[in-house]
Amino acid sequence: MKKLLLLPIILLAFTGCKDKSDKSQEEEKVQPTSFTEKALNETMQTPDGATMDFRTVLEKYQGRPIVIDLWASWCPDCIKGMPKLHALQEQFPDVTYLFLSFDKTKEAWINGIDKYEVKGEHYLLGRDKWKGGALSEAVELDWIPRYMVLDETGNIALFRAVEADDEKLIATLNNLK
Repeated sequence: MKKLLLLPIILLAFTGCKDKSDKSQEEEKVQPTSFTEKALNETMQTPDGATMDFRTVLEKYQGRPIVIDLWASWCPDCIKGMPKLHALQEQFPDVTYLFLSFDKTKEAWINGIDKYEVKGEHYLLGRDKWKGGALSEAVELDWIPRYMVLDETGNIALFRAVEADDEKLIATLNNLK
């Protein structure tokens, strides 16, 4: 019986619960407001097959807020989140929606765009850049979908959200109106 009572205590010790001081330290972490030079030099493919670096992509859309959605058509959470993303697009129609995909092939990527009615600007990073790519490292990518917001000048206004209806995401876009 004593062994059974000790089991929850032992499990708690090994699971590493975070206390409030750990959480506040994470929340106080200063998030980047710009991309690294390596990330800006990351190359990606357009739907028509052209290759360009991330810097050029961002320059194309500068002058208005940008929501970046890092996603893939094989990602169940990305697909489940599409209705929320569509609602966000209806709520903020004047924002540029920039979709950066980690799909393995161009065919899977294009089919995913069509199948899930993903409206916006599309670029393929490729599956090999999910782990170890310069952009994924710069944004500390640990989950997709991953949303970021850039202001009109290209600065990062929101570094991390994993839901298209995240309160911070909505508040950031409202502040940029």
